[in-house]
Amino acid sequence: MNIVTLKTFVAIVDTGSLIRASERLHVTQSTVTTRLNALEQNLGQTLIHRQKSGAAMTLAGLKFKRYAEAMLDLWQKARSETALPGSVNQICSIGCIPDIWPYWGHRLFDHIRNTQPQTALAAWPGQTRDMNEWLDTGIIDMALSFQPRRHESFTSRQIATTKLALFSTRKDSPIRFDSNYLYVDGGENFARQHTLAYSDAGTARISIGSSVWACDYLLENGGSAYLPVELAKPHCDSGQLFKLEDAPIFDRHIYLISNDRVVKSWPWFDELCDAIFDVKP
Repeated sequence: MNIVTLKTFVAIVDTGSLIRASERLHVTQSTVTTRLNALEQNLGQTLIHRQKSGAAMTLAGLKFKRYAEAMLDLWQKARSETALPGSVNQICSIGCIPDIWPYWGHRLFDHIRNTQPQTALAAWPGQTRDMNEWLDTGIIDMALSFQPRRHESFTSRQIATTKLALFSTRKDSPIRFDSNYLYVDGGENFARQHTLAYSDAGTARISIGSSVWACDYLLENGGSAYLPVELAKPHCDSGQLFKLEDAPIFDRHIYLISNDRVVKSWPWFDELCDAIFDVKP
């Protein structure tokens, strides 16, 4: 098994065809077939069903796919680290849920960039499942997430609690029974609190799973929604959004999850946490 073979397998999966995979990789179809056969013989499993209509993964192929992608990502990371310029001696890869990036992710990234010139940086957007997989495979060294990670190899620090308040494009927007209310998924704890606070309000006609998307939607279409205070503040300052003061406010915790094996080689890591976060291990 080698990197070329893994790339061939992923190309077949992505394109759904051995022919299209050969075109993407600029090799003959027989070469793709030979590589796939060698991979399957090495694993002792059939990974791809060859059909006239195309190629489909077997159950074994479906399981192997995420490992193949992780190994390719690790290979790319290894190439990046070994190709670092002379002034850089380490790389820090950060995973971040997009809704956390505008304030906390950006703040973390900039602090490392400004205080650790010998450190190369990489940032990857993803959701909780992505963060956990990337931490397990070593693709990222730390993650900013809404959920802590319970694992002996990682430390989860509660770095902040963001306030979710009700904002509207109208000062006189009703707190309850707003026909233009947009429900934003703020996690399980928020869902429970929201249901208790608005048990008689019915179901919102529109739901969005991202605060950033929801904020953009409100600015373009109008309405009201629960948003992180940090995200909404610039738009409140400009008069585009208004905080509805009488509405309930909810909390959502943010965690920094770090790979203990990696960060112990960073003498600046604890200082980083103290400098920009209210750390609660």
